[in-house]
Amino acid sequence: MAKSATPALGSFTPETLLKAYRQMVLIRRFEEKAGQLYGMGLIGGFCHLYIGQEAVVVGLQAAAQPQDTVITTYRDHGHMLACDMDPRGVMAELTGRSGGYSRGKGGSMHMFSREKNFFGGHGIVGAQVPIGTGLAFAHQYKQDNGVCLAYMGDGAVNQGQVYESFNMAALWQLPVVYIVEDNQYGMGTSVQRASANGDFYKRGEPYGIPGKLVDGMDLLAVREAGDWAINHARSGQGPALLHIKTYRYRGHSMSDPGKYRSKEEVEGFRQNQDALERVRQLILDNKVATEEDLKALDKEIKDIMTDTVEFAQTSPEPDLAELYTDILVEAAV
Repeated sequence: MAKSATPALGSFTPETLLKAYRQMVLIRRFEEKAGQLYGMGLIGGFCHLYIGQEAVVVGLQAAAQPQDTVITTYRDHGHMLACDMDPRGVMAELTGRSGGYSRGKGGSMHMFSREKNFFGGHGIVGAQVPIGTGLAFAHQYKQDNGVCLAYMGDGAVNQGQVYESFNMAALWQLPVVYIVEDNQYGMGTSVQRASANGDFYKRGEPYGIPGKLVDGMDLLAVREAGDWAINHARSGQGPALLHIKTYRYRGHSMSDPGKYRSKEEVEGFRQNQDALERVRQLILDNKVATEEDLKALDKEIKDIMTDTVEFAQTSPEPDLAELYTDILVEAAV
């Protein structure tokens, strides 16, 4: 039986906090390695890294249950790993190998896992939001007590399909949590220049959807907000909206030099608000683990990354016959 949470750890127990920290380290190291492989020409196409935003998806997945579904944007590797997808399969997909989750045909932005209830990253801005609303309808229809976590970026919040989804979800009281990962820049444009009102947590008010503003660099705050939103949706009260303010350390994608913001701004977040370091310090302050324990964890993750990269580089490329698979599904009526 798990130990009860202590006030200093919020909704986490020592065991679940360590698990969350491990996931955050795994995501950080995976994304760093993906950036290296991209620079070596081993990853083609677009590649959007999640470095800096790890507390968002890890905190929310800690509040979720196994039957819940997840759908997100093209900045999706962290979400896959937080859903316990195999890093080897994720990295192999990035390198276009047959061992990848979409057998090497989807790349960074398009991979899925029905087993893990992960319904994909999506390359069209905002397109995943109505699909997530449909997943919530499926939960309601099947009466499986599931909730859909539908992620979007601050750039998607101004898309019309988002508000069509809000209206439908509120009208039918669907079990969905809409999550705005506000990393403060849509591609190269700051939120201040792109949104007349940046209080995204209020965007659901016309539809009766309650919202909360959350510090996305604070794992405990994200988990607390996730508990509230998911419980709200699961209890039959309809959708909830979370506006989670976070920050990405790298460019919008690997092809983005990021000249629209200063080095001082980025370093300020790294030095003063880094989510990974904040959790690490929390663990040490509350004697959940020792420095030696965390060093051992770092080594474990490093070994996993070595194995992951080797698998991604040695897995065979897809056979030419794969050009004709997964094109059409014949379903019985």
